[in-house]
Amino acid sequence: MPDRRTADPNELRRRAEAITWFHSIDLGAGVVTRGTSTTQMRDELFPAVTARSVLDIGAWDGYYSFMAERRGAREVVALDHYVWGVDFGARDAYWTACFAQGTLPDQGRDLTDFWRPELPGRRGMELAIEALDSKVQPRLADFATTDLNTLGLFDVVLYLGVLYHMKEPLTCLERVRAVTGEVAVIETQALHVQGLEHERMLQFYAGGEVNNDFGNWYVPTETALHSLCRAAGFSSVKTVLGPPAIPTAGAPSVRSRVLHRLGLRDTSESTSPASALYRLMVHAYA
Repeated sequence: MPDRRTADPNELRRRAEAITWFHSIDLGAGVVTRGTSTTQMRDELFPAVTARSVLDIGAWDGYYSFMAERRGAREVVALDHYVWGVDFGARDAYWTACFAQGTLPDQGRDLTDFWRPELPGRRGMELAIEALDSKVQPRLADFATTDLNTLGLFDVVLYLGVLYHMKEPLTCLERVRAVTGEVAVIETQALHVQGLEHERMLQFYAGGEVNNDFGNWYVPTETALHSLCRAAGFSSVKTVLGPPAIPTAGAPSVRSRVLHRLGLRDTSESTSPASALYRLMVHAYA
């Protein structure tokens, strides 16, 4: 098979810089993409994938897909839909107008007015596959609605940064369980409330209060996520990245004051001196 890797480092850098990246990916030849994500998880938090099949749901640029391949997975399918096809510039302009007016957006427009069939958001993964001479298989599908029989069963399923975007979290976890042969790695925005650590709670957001994103809906506590996974059919659940220390209360940030003037509450870091949002990761075993 011919080597598909881009040979000229300057050309690779030029092509990479023409793309807006979510993940920071080492493409080789000294080129690392300038990703906007600040939540890339450490490799040691993931189960062994050597000689296993891996499904990466919500893969975006494919950082974790390529990580799985690099660690010896025999097959990696990178599945995404929303972020590959939505014109984020147009969508964000609309959302900004909604924030200014104090209204909620019509999110049906995401897949109509703001949808681009040429899939501009997949350009990063396509370039990375070429540069890395990767065998990762990109697959366009909405995991919440696609026929799971067409996907099949995978030894390891990655469900990272997706759950809080889902309007029906239990239904989606049931679908994750249906394609999991051994273990699912589930990472999500989560809520920790001091003194209520063992309560099964979900906070609901509709106004873009979490990270200025109208597509963030439910944020679970650690115990709630464990319960959701068990209800979805997983036999056991283990936390591999849990809550941090509760931050102390301080003066409101500029961000908080701006959101307050818009009639919104800033929950990106803390909801009160006794609670905090953080990134939670569990392994849910079939």
